[in-house]
Amino acid sequence: MSLFHLLVRNILHRKFLSLLTLLSVTATVAFIIILSLSKASVEQGTEKGYGPFDVVIGAEGSETTLVLNTFYHVGSPTGNIPEETLEVVLQDKGVEQAYAMTTGDNYNGYPIVGINPQYFMTRYGDRKLSAGTLYGHTGEVVVGSYAARLLHLQVGDTFSGAHGLVKDALDVELEGDTEGAEPGEHNAHQSFLYTVKGILPELNTPDDRAIFTTLDYAWFVHGELNADREITAILVKPKTLLGAHELQSKLDQMNKVQAVYTSKVVADVVNLVDRGSEIIEIVTLLCVILAAISILLSLVAAANERTKDVGLLRLLGKSKIYVWMTLIGEGLIITVSGLLIGLLVGHVGSYFLKDVLFTYGGIQINPFLWTQDHFYIAGGTILIGFVASMGPAFRVYRMDPLTLFKA
Repeated sequence: MSLFHLLVRNILHRKFLSLLTLLSVTATVAFIIILSLSKASVEQGTEKGYGPFDVVIGAEGSETTLVLNTFYHVGSPTGNIPEETLEVVLQDKGVEQAYAMTTGDNYNGYPIVGINPQYFMTRYGDRKLSAGTLYGHTGEVVVGSYAARLLHLQVGDTFSGAHGLVKDALDVELEGDTEGAEPGEHNAHQSFLYTVKGILPELNTPDDRAIFTTLDYAWFVHGELNADREITAILVKPKTLLGAHELQSKLDQMNKVQAVYTSKVVADVVNLVDRGSEIIEIVTLLCVILAAISILLSLVAAANERTKDVGLLRLLGKSKIYVWMTLIGEGLIITVSGLLIGLLVGHVGSYFLKDVLFTYGGIQINPFLWTQDHFYIAGGTILIGFVASMGPAFRVYRMDPLTLFKA
């Protein structure tokens, strides 16, 4: 009988204990893989979440809230600013492109964003739509690929929006009324129909879960065409970093208006996520320790069960190395099997979790992503399995064959 067949027979002889050890390794590897993919996707998603717009301008308040709402469509805006602010920005010589944005409405929980359609050219280049064309008139919309799929929207469909952002819309839906809305506001939204003109391609950014229309949609719906019109934010692509700094200094002098560096705010958010993930890493370390203990206990039990078998092998002329390899090999087979299954389960689990993370944070896990962490995870798992196997194997290796046989 070959060594491999002997190892497989020994593992199958203790099916229950071997299965528990295998599941322990699998669960640990899968958990680490999901954590690694989530962390990598958050870092990549936040980096490309704001495109070339290094500066964002909005009402005074939390810089983080302003950036998350403007680029990731998360939470509520800090407020509105006068439309005239856009003219001040466009006249600045350090500005290459600037686009005003209006928000505040939604359709079934997906935000409706008003912005100049040239925004897509500036941010994504000359990419073709999945279907239809860009909007050109008030009431026309293009829908992000993810939102279109979940809402079952196609070119030519019409719908009515609702006041409020995602959380507000969900609260109203759960309460079953429109308490707190302005008089006639509900009817105004219901009577204003949007027509789907196009579906955006899959962009792998938070824009996939938004609905875009003309800047003036909010003024039409809320009856502000003849009033002092306001906008929610301005996305700025500066010509140079110096130009961005000068623009920020100029706008900081304006009343109730702030200009923030997008990259700085995003970096702060990522650092906050990293600090929070330290707790998860401690839990991960505990899982690794438990998996190592599981392998160790399994092999200790195997060594105790097969003491006479090992003694017989030694008396039949098998070398100490052969006996040593039977226990080391058994531990490595279980470890490698758990590793491979864990890698598969981790990626499959990430595939099913990607929509959850994308819905709530605008960051999508890439379940097919392979990083350098995978090599560290694989190498670390095999090393732990090998080290855990050493103790029982070395104890049997050192014993005299006659002592083993009489035990």
